[in-house]
Amino acid sequence: DMDCFYAAIEVRDRPELRSEPVAVGGLSTRGVLTTCNYAARAFGIHSAMPTFMALRKCPHLIIVPIRFDVYRFESKRIRSIMQEYTNLVEPLSLDEAYLDVSDSKRSVTTIAQEIRRRIRKTTGLVASAGVAPNKMLAKIASDWKKPNGLFRIASDEIDSFMTDLPVSKIWGIGKKTAEKLLAKEITTCGQLQTFSSLELTHMFGKFGGNLYELCRGIDNRSVTPNRIRKSISVERTFSSNLGSLDQCIDKT
Repeated sequence: DMDCFYAAIEVRDRPELRSEPVAVGGLSTRGVLTTCNYAARAFGIHSAMPTFMALRKCPHLIIVPIRFDVYRFESKRIRSIMQEYTNLVEPLSLDEAYLDVSDSKRSVTTIAQEIRRRIRKTTGLVASAGVAPNKMLAKIASDWKKPNGLFRIASDEIDSFMTDLPVSKIWGIGKKTAEKLLAKEITTCGQLQTFSSLELTHMFGKFGGNLYELCRGIDNRSVTPNRIRKSISVERTFSSNLGSLDQCIDKT
């Protein structure tokens, strides 16, 4: 998982920004930020935040325009490094991917460390990594020691790790589900484990059955290199509000 990927590239290419709060995104007051560096996050700024709101929080925030061609180029270089270790690489986005190296005879942690070193040497960018028996835990672990960190969850550590883990860290739990759990005073996976699969199904439908396993660190999804795209979207922000459906149709 690359750390602040877009912003890190911009700072790498413009070293004078190294100690400044930097965000990448729309420059107009109606723009939206794609990402930001850690100096900007210290002001409470985050991805998907409207530009005007970010500037209120940090008036001296430096906002640079998006350069997707550069980000895609670096992503391909990083992906090529990963594919030297396994063919089972499942990209989640330009800056993140799952790798299944379970067939390797080498230490998985050593492989992760080596990939991170090679990415740094090749691109000048910093990556964090999570090493774990399954995808959900690996994703959680990759965030555990950001930035520029590596964290491993061994098989015999899963039970103890999951006990105090906030339920918000579980794959698939969004804002509404988290609020519903909080209303029931459920904040940790250990608390969620006290409910049966049937009880969770009653509360959350089909996803309740998944929650029963996920809160115990069980995730049987495989790493899939060629996932079928299930959706595609395009966003467009207008300089002034549109007041009717006809106006929206005229703008398409």
